[in-house]
Amino acid sequence: MPRTDAVLADPRLVAAGGRLGRSVVKDAVSRAQQRARLGEIGPEQVADAAVAALPPQTASLRAVINATGVLIHTNLGRAPLSPAAVESMAGAAGAADVEFDLQTGARARRGRGALDALTRAVPAAEDVHVVNNNAAALVLAATVLAAGREIVISRGELVEIGDGFRIPDLLVSTGARLREVGTTNRTSYRDYAAAVGPETGCVLKVHPSNFLIEGFTGSAEVSELTALGVPVVADIGSGLLTREPLLPAEPDATTVLEAGADLVTASGDKLLGGPQAGLLLGRRDLVERCRRHPLARALRVDKLTLAALEATLRGPAVPVRQALYADPAALGDRAAALAGALAGAGVDARAVPSEAAVGGGGAPGVTLPSAAVSLPERLAVPLRTGEPPVVGRIEGGRLLLDLRTVPGDRDGDVARAILEASG
Repeated sequence: MPRTDAVLADPRLVAAGGRLGRSVVKDAVSRAQQRARLGEIGPEQVADAAVAALPPQTASLRAVINATGVLIHTNLGRAPLSPAAVESMAGAAGAADVEFDLQTGARARRGRGALDALTRAVPAAEDVHVVNNNAAALVLAATVLAAGREIVISRGELVEIGDGFRIPDLLVSTGARLREVGTTNRTSYRDYAAAVGPETGCVLKVHPSNFLIEGFTGSAEVSELTALGVPVVADIGSGLLTREPLLPAEPDATTVLEAGADLVTASGDKLLGGPQAGLLLGRRDLVERCRRHPLARALRVDKLTLAALEATLRGPAVPVRQALYADPAALGDRAAALAGALAGAGVDARAVPSEAAVGGGGAPGVTLPSAAVSLPERLAVPLRTGEPPVVGRIEGGRLLLDLRTVPGDRDGDVARAILEASG
């Protein structure tokens, strides 16, 4: 068995150590030596096996091709960032003027570029603030407005936001008390009015962004609730800043603020298409109170998030928007071309119509016409574990690779991955 230090002296592994780190390379060598001990490879093959086992990067997170048809897939990191956002993050990775004015040499407002871009994107907001996610934005607002007091909220909006976390638990953790009003399916202005009193810190409207209730339903609008004389906070969830014609039922920050909401909270990594962030928009005095609260320090975002958010707001169309507006006919042409090429290579592949979804807790019940490549279900695992990993969905005993969520310039990568998985 070759000694570890002798194997590590291989020029290829020395170079890899400079790129990946010595510990990562040493782990690969140890695994190769163990294979040799088990008789799977010869001792003379240890160095080659270690090189072959090296990961493409130090971090364990792997870039994935999302072919699920879910535009904002929470398990796959929600919104894919635009090239402009990725470039901006790389530019800010070293020393950056995040809190420094290069002209005066003095300290400057943190993230002023991103905050200015957000203010310009939503002129209806007097002021804005950014924290690390929408739950953090809601916690900060609830703490500032209602710690030790009551939050009036409809029973139909006490939602679970994923992974077992629930809005009522989140709000109670701030020291606020919940005053539930109405019923699961109907809550009126009168319900809110009867509950508001001296102990009311705010009225909270939560958009049920991950489920749909139909039938005998009713709710009070933000414009009605402004007459109650207490701050109205609206959690719109999915991060639309302006009205989206393709998603008319999805609330947006501009419309909700113009209706009279005092504060709006939203996510940065959903329909906005940016990095994970919580957006606070609204009345200047309330935003300033949130900004100056001690909790704001614990919830602040880093320079990379600020860079990506500013690039998302100022830059070209983000991947989520491109996928949302993808032409179904063009998707069908891509699916036919891809399936035809694969079938010609002996793969059981065919183009089929499909239905995509927004996902990520946005636009529940909305489907988007799409096209997919249908493959044998047995290819799901080798495609997920290949390089690059390709993740589809199982439907009707077949693996569907929905092209609405696959950028057009990745069709070649998908084809090569399928051929490799089929081999």
